[in-house]
Amino acid sequence: MIKATFGTLPEGRSLWEPSTALATFFGVGLLPIAPGTWASATALPFAWAIQSIGGWPALLIGAIGIGFVGWWASARYVTQTKREDPSEIVIDEVAAQWLVLCVVPVSVVPYLAAFFVFRVFDTLKPWPASWADSEVEGGAGVMLDDIFAGGYAAITLVLLQYLHAI
Repeated sequence: MIKATFGTLPEGRSLWEPSTALATFFGVGLLPIAPGTWASATALPFAWAIQSIGGWPALLIGAIGIGFVGWWASARYVTQTKREDPSEIVIDEVAAQWLVLCVVPVSVVPYLAAFFVFRVFDTLKPWPASWADSEVEGGAGVMLDDIFAGGYAAITLVLLQYLHAI
């Protein structure tokens, strides 16, 4: 039997501290096994609500907004913990997943396709995502590789829709 345990924050960090709460997307980054995947999945219902109310423009504004908030929170977290891109920072997955969801309609199949396509590109990190992941430091580096992966996923989903594959 596999025993799943929650991750822990570095000493001196607390979810009551705003940058930690935001960087970990309110503790989602502490979930066991693949915290980035958990964050992408958690992003879906929030995106669904935003996009249902205001369409893709509202979701795009939300993705940009959370991207900048994530940059700030990640930069603080990385600086204060002296750890580059720790796995518990997952706000980057949320911002990028929302970006990807801007190109699909609010429906179960397109949302699931967007989730899986983004996870593939986030895992594979094709250039320039791999460059950003290895060369860009601080909060910008944390956020940028996922944004590039999200861009690839969005382009793929537009093509899949054009081909009527989703």
